[in-house]
Amino acid sequence: QVQLVESGGGLVQPGGLLRLSCAASGSIFSSDAMGWYRQAPGKERELVATVSSGGSTNYADAVKGRFAISRDNAKNTVYLQMNNLKPEDTAVYYCTTSRGIYTYPDYWGQGTQVTVSS
Repeated sequence: QVQLVESGGGLVQPGGLLRLSCAASGSIFSSDAMGWYRQAPGKERELVATVSSGGSTNYADAVKGRFAISRDNAKNTVYLQMNNLKPEDTAVYYCTTSRGIYTYPDYWGQGTQVTVSS
């Protein structure tokens, strides 16, 4: 089992920034990819970004150029720097682990709310 604990969500104005963090513990492999998905009200859960242990990344088109994913392998922690936030970024953000950056997640965190509103 893998436990994922997210932090860093909150309320921010359009154009603002937030940084999400997620610490993984348990039976996580150093080769596992880590990432973020999100789910807005009334919508399906969707990919935001994933990162491999070697630093390869995969981003959704909607966040390219605004969001940056990174990880600290020694701490089993993944980060999501979100810049120039838009109201349509409002969602619950979930931390994930998977076998690869293009592979559907095996484990999910409980989620952290991000609200972009003036």
